[in-house]
Amino acid sequence: MKKTGAWLVRYALEQIGVKYTFGIPGVHNTEIYDEINKSSQLRPILVTHEGGGAFMADAVSRTGDQIGCLLVVPAAGLTHAASGVAEASLDGVPMLIISGGIRTDGMQYQLHDMDQHALMAPITKATFKVNHQSDIISTIYKAYNIAMTPEQGPVYVEIPVNISLFQAEVPSPIPYRAMSNTLPVPTDRVTEAAKLLAQAKNPGLFLGWGAVDAEPIARQIAEWLSAPVATTLQGLSAFSAAHPLHTGMGLGTSAVPAVQVAFKHCDCMLAVGTRFSEIATGSFGCKVPSNLIHIDVNPDVFSANYPAKVAIEGDASAVLTELFKALQIEQPEARKNHQLAKMIADEKRDYLQAWKIHNSKNRVNPGHFFSALNARLNEDSIVVTDDGNHTFLTAELLPIYKPRHFISPTDFNCMGYCVPAAIGAKLVHPDKLVAAIVGDGAFMMTCMELATAARERIAPIIFVFNDGELAQISQAQQLPYNRKTCTQLGDVNIGGVAAAVGCITTHIANTNELDAKLDEAFGFLSQGYPVVVDVNIDYSKSTQFTKGIVSTNLRRFSFGEKTRFVSRAVKRKITG
Repeated sequence: MKKTGAWLVRYALEQIGVKYTFGIPGVHNTEIYDEINKSSQLRPILVTHEGGGAFMADAVSRTGDQIGCLLVVPAAGLTHAASGVAEASLDGVPMLIISGGIRTDGMQYQLHDMDQHALMAPITKATFKVNHQSDIISTIYKAYNIAMTPEQGPVYVEIPVNISLFQAEVPSPIPYRAMSNTLPVPTDRVTEAAKLLAQAKNPGLFLGWGAVDAEPIARQIAEWLSAPVATTLQGLSAFSAAHPLHTGMGLGTSAVPAVQVAFKHCDCMLAVGTRFSEIATGSFGCKVPSNLIHIDVNPDVFSANYPAKVAIEGDASAVLTELFKALQIEQPEARKNHQLAKMIADEKRDYLQAWKIHNSKNRVNPGHFFSALNARLNEDSIVVTDDGNHTFLTAELLPIYKPRHFISPTDFNCMGYCVPAAIGAKLVHPDKLVAAIVGDGAFMMTCMELATAARERIAPIIFVFNDGELAQISQAQQLPYNRKTCTQLGDVNIGGVAAAVGCITTHIANTNELDAKLDEAFGFLSQGYPVVVDVNIDYSKSTQFTKGIVSTNLRRFSFGEKTRFVSRAVKRKITG
């Protein structure tokens, strides 16, 4: 049979279950776009910037069971998308990136001529260049399998323009058959882990993104052990906040008080799907017990930052299922610790109350905001944040109830993620309420994707925490420098920007307006357009995460450096 490369791309994408592509058409991929436009399954989404498209594709993968797919022009399209690809790479999120490529008929100095594989190699699991139409389907299948194989991540495929445009003789296409990714569970190490947990007086669970699909069995183990459960930022949805054993985000002094109290005497930790990376550990400031059981699909993470007594490579659900069986043998009856649940509930209540009584003056109090927002969300709502002060306010003050219902840029920590990611999440979950919380600085990076949302009638509700600064860095500058250098955003009309591209907008000036304005904002969603809420937020009280990492990093300074920093701060405070 004779087929164009573009037809073969369309066939392969349909076979692996892709429903949306994100990108901008150009001379090197127009034939592919034309083919996709004929599909009853595929829907190409035009974005305003390929970086926004990458964040949308990321959200598709994080919140559902299909892979996010980019379809971009070579060179500039790919460099624009690189930040979103790198975010997916460091966070372990599958993504399929397809770009056009220059002609392969020997012409020199073509438009967009660059080594795209050198660019993509450090931020993807694999890269491929198609050399003939007959290779397209098998290459896309292979790329998809690699992307979806633990540890998941992005994979890049380059299709030269002459191959997508022109026909060639190819074999009859073969339907995709899903491959098995099951890893064997090492029973000897599972038994060893079960013994440690059964013998422990105060076991605890620490769950990351790698445990997000193992919530039912993780819950059974926690209940059997009567053990507190903490999560990483990225893994915030790996354990329901409604469960009485859920404590909150983090470990050590950067964690919320419920975590600190519940894990104070932890003598055996079951860590699942976490790398013990910088944010997860509060800048590596937490202490982990010597009896550390670490489960992950990537063996490279074991003992990288904290030594594991027992390291088990494997899928979280499969390993935890076997571990629970072994645990019931080592500990035939479930433990009971009714005081633990009461203590956790008390600490959570007191922490929220401490925020609510903080004097926010003429701004919106974060404690009251998140309580009011939570009252208007439901357990099936998806929450999206960006990188900034608002991220940790959300993580500390807003409960998340279901797996994959909270997403945030984490290890790559890329600002600009939230707005396009919220659009991507709402696109694939049109029946769910998608609420985004973003700082004004991060909003300004990618807010033009709201034009995409308005055009496509994709309707998340987006809360812009507006304080006129890059707050996380601005506050970090103030104490040691008494200066705010390049962190002042100026006076930006958030509502005006949003209205200009077709969104519905409103503004919350202070805490007294919260209920009425939130009711108004949520009422606007019935019109089917994005709703943008400008929130005059109060950032004068620090999150526990911020206080913890400041303390942790300050302790690392030598006495001489501490003296220098303190002396400079005092001098500038006096002299201005």
